[in-house]
Amino acid sequence: MRYKFLTIYVVLIVAVNYAFTVIPLVKLPDGTMWPPVALLVGFVFIARDFAQREVGHKVLLAMLVGVAISYFMANPFVATASAVAFLFSELVDWAVYTYTKRPLSQRVLFSSLLGAPVDSAIFLGLLSLLSPVGVAAMTASKVAGAFIIWWMIRRRENAST
Repeated sequence: MRYKFLTIYVVLIVAVNYAFTVIPLVKLPDGTMWPPVALLVGFVFIARDFAQREVGHKVLLAMLVGVAISYFMANPFVATASAVAFLFSELVDWAVYTYTKRPLSQRVLFSSLLGAPVDSAIFLGLLSLLSPVGVAAMTASKVAGAFIIWWMIRRRENAST
């Protein structure tokens, strides 16, 4: 498949936005509501990094396609909040991935470390669920996936040197 990661990226955007509308929030000990779907969002950021390797800066168009499809398949309010959060966090992710000339493993990790808190804060803020604990929990959920992928890529990079 020529655009495997690009396809995965768009499908993940739609799937995550749909999941936010059907999977209930979980109440954390401090009363903060946390979306367990946040565990999957970290993989969306990583899929974007790999999609960018396939199509370059056109990956931003793919993001818009995924968000547009989400608007019709998911709750429009959630899709809109996600679109705004994705817009800002994916631009941060894209910039870090594009302008740092680090090895792939580091770009994947750094772009997620910076993009995840931006996404979490904006998304939760637009849904009126903003709290420091909520942002921290959602960010940690997203970054967990990034650390897994970072470790796998780093092992492959080290094996090839």
